[in-house]
Amino acid sequence: MATINTYLNFPGNTEEAFNFYKSVFGGEFSFFQRFKDTPEGADMSDEEKEKIMHVGLPIGKGGALMATDALESQGFTLMQGNNFNICITTESEEETEKLFYGLSDGGKILVPLEKASWGSYFGMFNDKFGISWMVNYDYN
Repeated sequence: MATINTYLNFPGNTEEAFNFYKSVFGGEFSFFQRFKDTPEGADMSDEEKEKIMHVGLPIGKGGALMATDALESQGFTLMQGNNFNICITTESEEETEKLFYGLSDGGKILVPLEKASWGSYFGMFNDKFGISWMVNYDYN
């Protein structure tokens, strides 16, 4: 069965925000990756290389708050309504495809479903109601 979590987009202050959230919720980051640690980082400015590609903070029983620095140089323009996504973590490729193609029907695919550089089967879309979704199956 799929797990649903909140994925936040920040304009460059993800690290500050997540250190704050960690101070309130407690715990440790389950994942923390800077852009410099990704294949895409090689083409970024020194300042942007230090920004956060992905961070995860477990909260409660099985839940997590996750985020990225959604950089303008990567084509993002943040505004109210696109500063978060509902993130579905699936248990199989088949479930990933069913949910991705089912929920995106009538909407707009932003990132086609494909194997991502971080080792997951991943895609993003806005559904026909304007809600932003991410679907992710982790091969590891």
